[in-house]
Amino acid sequence: MFKKILIANRGEIALRIIQACRELGIQTVAVYSTADRDSLHVTYADQDICIGPPPSNQSYLNISSILSAAEITGADAVHPGYGFLAENAHFAEVLAECKIGWIGPRPEVIRMMGDKANARQKAKDAGVPVLPGSEQPLADADEARALADEVGYPVILKASAGGGGRGMRIVHEASEIASQFATAHAEAEKAFGDGSIYLEKYLVEPRHIEFQVFGDHHGTAIHLGERECSIQRRHQKLIEEAPSPALTPELRAKMGDAAVRLCQAVSYENAGTIEFLLDSDGSFYFMEMNTRIQVEHPVTEMVTGIDLVKLQMHIASGEKLEIPSGLPPRGHAIECRVNAENPDTFAPSPGRLKTFHPPGGPGTRVDTHGYEDYTIPPHYDSLVAKLIVHDQTRPEAIARMSRALDFFVVEGIHTSIPLHRRIMRDPEFQAGRLSTRFMERFLARQPAPEPGSK
Repeated sequence: MFKKILIANRGEIALRIIQACRELGIQTVAVYSTADRDSLHVTYADQDICIGPPPSNQSYLNISSILSAAEITGADAVHPGYGFLAENAHFAEVLAECKIGWIGPRPEVIRMMGDKANARQKAKDAGVPVLPGSEQPLADADEARALADEVGYPVILKASAGGGGRGMRIVHEASEIASQFATAHAEAEKAFGDGSIYLEKYLVEPRHIEFQVFGDHHGTAIHLGERECSIQRRHQKLIEEAPSPALTPELRAKMGDAAVRLCQAVSYENAGTIEFLLDSDGSFYFMEMNTRIQVEHPVTEMVTGIDLVKLQMHIASGEKLEIPSGLPPRGHAIECRVNAENPDTFAPSPGRLKTFHPPGGPGTRVDTHGYEDYTIPPHYDSLVAKLIVHDQTRPEAIARMSRALDFFVVEGIHTSIPLHRRIMRDPEFQAGRLSTRFMERFLARQPAPEPGSK
C-alpha cells in the first residue's frame, strides 16, 4: 500500500479522499490555489502546498506545479479525484515517468475511452448495444447531414473529447445541421482543445443509467450495480439514486454483464463508470465511459457497504479484487447535489456561508468542504455539498431526504436546497417516472415559487 498520497483536487472530493487515507493509515498531501487557502481539505491533510493563483489553468490544471508538489513532499502516488486532471492521459504518463503511482486506469485506456467515437467502437466490438451513428469523428457539416438523413431525426452532435454537456447539440431537422455543427465544433475546441464531433441517433425521453465498474491488475472486472442519473439540467446531474426504479433484476443483470464485458475488452483497471441510455421499451445503449470516480459514488457505497475510494487505492497498489460482481443492492439511496446557485434562475451564487448547519440522523450523510464563515469562491464548480440518504425502500428514502433537506440550513448564499425539496414532493418523481427530460417537464408544471415563499 502507498505511504503518502497527493490529492490533485479540491473541495469535497479532496476531503473524501483524505478521510479514506486516514482510515488506511496513509499520509496525505493537499494542493491548493490561493483561493482555497481556507478550504477543509487543506486543514485536514498531513501536508499542504500552494500550487498557484485561482485560475484552474494556473493551479489545479498545472501539471508541472502538481508534479513539483509531489516531488517536494515525497508523495509516492497521486489521486486525481474527478474533474480537473482525472481523465488526463498525459498527466498519468508524466507521473509514470517520474515513478509516482497513479490511482486510476492506465493512460492508454484513459485516452482510448476518453475519445467518445473510439469508445463507441470499442463497445460495439465488445457486443454492447450502441445507438446508430458515426463510427468516427465527422469531417464536416455535410458529412453530418448525410449521416443524419440516413439515421433519421432527431440526432445529437457530441464532442469526441468532451463531457458535461459542452460541445453537444440536438438537431431536429436538416436545416439546423450546419449551424449546430459549427456551434458544437467551436464549443468543443474551446473547452477541450479538440473540436472533433460525432453523431448519434437521439432518444427523446430515455433514462440515464450508469453502472459502477472496477477492474484490477490481474484481469478481473466487476460491476457494483447501477445509479439512476436521469434528473439533470443542461446535461448536469442534480439527483442520483440507487438502485434505479426502472430496472428489474433481469435487466440489471443484462446491463451489468454488458458493462463488465466492455471493461474486460479494454483490460480496464481501477474505478470507472459505464453510462447507458435506457429506452422505454427496455432497450439500452452505450453512451460513454468515465475513467474515474464519480461525484455520485456515495449512493453506491450506501447500497453496497463498500468504500469505493479505499477500493481504488487497494487496486492501484496491486491487490486483487475479492468482491463478487453484481452484488444485490441493500435498500435505497438518494443523493442531492447542493450547489451554490439560485434555485429558480440557476445563476451562480458564490459568497460567505454565514450559517451552515448540515443535517444528521439515521441513514444521513453529508460530503462537504463547507463550514460556517467559509467563502465559496467564484472560480470553480458550484458544488457545496452532497446530501446522501439511505433507507430500506425508495419511498422511505424519499421521506428521509425530504426531512434532511428541511434540516439543512445554509445562509449567506443561494443554494439548490429549495429546488430539491420541490422535486422530492413531486408526484412524478415519487412514482419513479423519470427521464432525461424530467427537469424540463418539472419546471413547466411547477414554476418557480414567488420570492419569499418556501
